[in-house]
Order: sequence, then C-alpha cells, then structure tokens
Amino acid sequence: MLKKIRHIKMPKDVGWLIPGLEVKRWFAIILLGSFLILFGILILLNIGILSWLLTFAKSTVNYISHELLAGGLIIAGIILFFLGWQKTNMSIMDLRTEKDRSSVLEILYRRRKLNRGPHIVAIGGGTGLSMLLKGIKRFTNNITAVVTVGDDGGSSGRLREELGVLPPGDIRNCLAALADDEDLVTQLFQYRFQNGEGLEGHSFGNLFLTALCSITGDMVSAVKESSKVLSIRGVVLPATLDDMKLAAKFEDGRIVRGESNIPEAGGVIKRLFTEPERCNPLPDVLTAIKGADLIILGPGSLYTSVIPNLLISGVADAIAASKAKKLYVCNIMTQPGETDDYTVSDHIKALIKHAGGKRIIDAVLVNDVLPNVISEGYAEAGSFPVVVDKDKLSSLNIEIISAKLIQENKSGLVRHSSNRVARVIYYWFKKNKK
Repeated sequence: MLKKIRHIKMPKDVGWLIPGLEVKRWFAIILLGSFLILFGILILLNIGILSWLLTFAKSTVNYISHELLAGGLIIAGIILFFLGWQKTNMSIMDLRTEKDRSSVLEILYRRRKLNRGPHIVAIGGGTGLSMLLKGIKRFTNNITAVVTVGDDGGSSGRLREELGVLPPGDIRNCLAALADDEDLVTQLFQYRFQNGEGLEGHSFGNLFLTALCSITGDMVSAVKESSKVLSIRGVVLPATLDDMKLAAKFEDGRIVRGESNIPEAGGVIKRLFTEPERCNPLPDVLTAIKGADLIILGPGSLYTSVIPNLLISGVADAIAASKAKKLYVCNIMTQPGETDDYTVSDHIKALIKHAGGKRIIDAVLVNDVLPNVISEGYAEAGSFPVVVDKDKLSSLNIEIISAKLIQENKSGLVRHSSNRVARVIYYWFKKNKK
C-alpha cells in the first residue's frame, strides 16, 4: 500500500505549492489584487449581491463617495496585482539584485527590438568577419555568418590533420563575436593554452568544438550546441561540410596548395580553386542567402577568407539571384602575398571573376580617413593603403560608400572599428531600403 502511495505522481500545477520556491506569497498578492479590482468594479456597477456590502461600507465611511471607494479599491488592486506579478517573475528567475533586474529588462527590450531587424548574411572568415559581427549584432538578431573552412594553419590545421574535422578556428571566432555578452564563458571559449604537451597553441574553443563534433556527428550540430552555451545572436554556418582545401595558380604558372602557403608563395595570383573542385554548399547557407535583406562580403583576406566561399557550388549563383542589397567591405591595407598593389576595383574584379562574372556586389564600403602616423611595420612588410580608384569603380557601376572606419590608436596600427563599420552599413541599408 505504501509503495503505491509513493508512486502517486503529483500534478505539475500543484508543484508550484512546494515549500521553498518563494513564489506562493506573490501568488497570494496577485489573487488579492485581482479580488480588489473585481470588488471595486462590482461596487462601481452597483451589482445587487454586493449592495449590502456597499451599504455597510457607506455607513462606515459615509464621507467617501461611491465612485471614490470603487476607484480606490481598483487602484489598490492594480498595484498589488503588478507587485505580485513582478515579484513572482523575479523570484522564478532568481534575480536578487537591482543590477540583475535591470539587466533582464535591458535584454528583453533589446531582443524584442533586434528580432525585428533586417536579415543579414555576412560571408567571409578570419578576424575580418568576427569584427563585422561584433558591430552588426547591435542592430539585429537576424544574422547568418557564413564561414570559410579552408584554414589549414595553426590550431585549426593541427586538429584538421590529426582528427579529420573541419577547421574550427574561424567558426569559434564568429561564435564568440555573436555571443550575447562577452562574459567569462566567452573568454574561456577564446582561451589559448600557452604550454602543455599537445595543448600548446590550441584554443579551448577549438577543442570544445572538435569534441562536440565527435559527439554530435558533424560540425553543424556542434556549432548549434555551442551557440546555446554562448547564447549567441544569430546563426553561424560553415560554408560546406566537405573537406575543402585551397589551391592557387600564379601568373608564372606555379600552383601552390594550402591556405597558409598561398600568401607565403609570393607573386600574382591568377586563379584560386578548391580541391576537390566541386564542394557542396550547406543547404541552410543557400536558404539564408535567398531570404536575406542584406548580404555583406568581407572584410578579410581576399583570396583566403572571402573568395573561398564563392568557389562553393551554388553560393555565387544564390548571391546573384538574391533580391538583397549586396555590399563589399574593402580592406584598408593591401595584404602582402595576396593583394600587392591592388586598388579597390582590383579587389572587386577578383571577386566578380571568381563568382563566374556574376553581379554579386552593388556597393563597396571604403575607409576615407587614415591616421596621421601609420606604423612603419606596414611598409616593411610591403603593406600600403588600398587606393580608391573612383573612375574604374564607376565603370563597374559600383556605388562607393566612403566613411571613417578605423579605430583610434596611438600605435599607428590600422584596424576597422566594428561599431563604425556596422553603423555605416546599417544606415546605408535603411536609406536604400526606403
């Protein structure tokens, strides 16, 4: 008999009455407030069953008018109702401090507003894409980051070679950039081991994604689970699940294989291609491009971060066919081994060429202000400001968006400001949408 009693299941709704939850008192206040509101309305309407209570109330406090008594009860009821409702929510979410409460209100407001933002697809890789995402997430939650998977250097290259996974480095950076709050968990995700046999040089996030990939079966599922841990805004997608490797043919006929080897080879790149030649796109990538309001290419290494995405079967076609606005964020400085002596129009011509001649760019965003002092390291490495050749851009029918995009710094380093880049893009998009 006792065994049967022990196995009787408690209804779910009754579970709210379990001692220690600290919500019953607030439920009681909600009920009291509701009762006072109802009672006030009934008095105001002079409902028959409450006439004797009204008569009693009038004889007790005959100096209070009928309407004033009803109004007072209703107001008191409303105050108690909302007090109980607020305290119940705070208790359920265990928000004990004013900071916690204001943070929740801010997050709720921000998410409601940002959920109505434009659908943006950002395509690229490396630090350029993660920089862009940090700024764009301030304007919308509807972000899809399409990340190249051609990396074969550093921690990503080692994991790719030893364990056969897609390189997780660029994906990790994008996840961290889109994290709702760059708190301790995000810092942990970006942590890089400085020593330790087999660990030195690896980042925790790369190892985490690799482990999840093994558990879930593929990188897409691993990224989805990681997104939940970091509470990211938007979606991060590898451009393909195929084992894509990059190769470049140079003007002198040489063919150099490996993403990390291409910039080191020296010379003028004639054509970039993948091995295998045909890599299948992730279906979600094509769906996101089709439904986008705005597609952004770059910034980042032209031949090793941006163009590789266009080489995946169907991606360039999907961009060209999309009704979205299409924008390229040009690099501020040339990159030795990839874009030596390139102007802005040279960057765009390379993109169009590798997209099969399709129109995949409507406008280009360029920086129009350089710091007074540029680090001597750039010139020593053979890196110079990218020249904005307006005449050639006009002949390509490309709109030029010119603005100050760099961060202020005293060291002479030229870096994009994520906030400035995102702000210029967003207001350009809004103006063109109208």
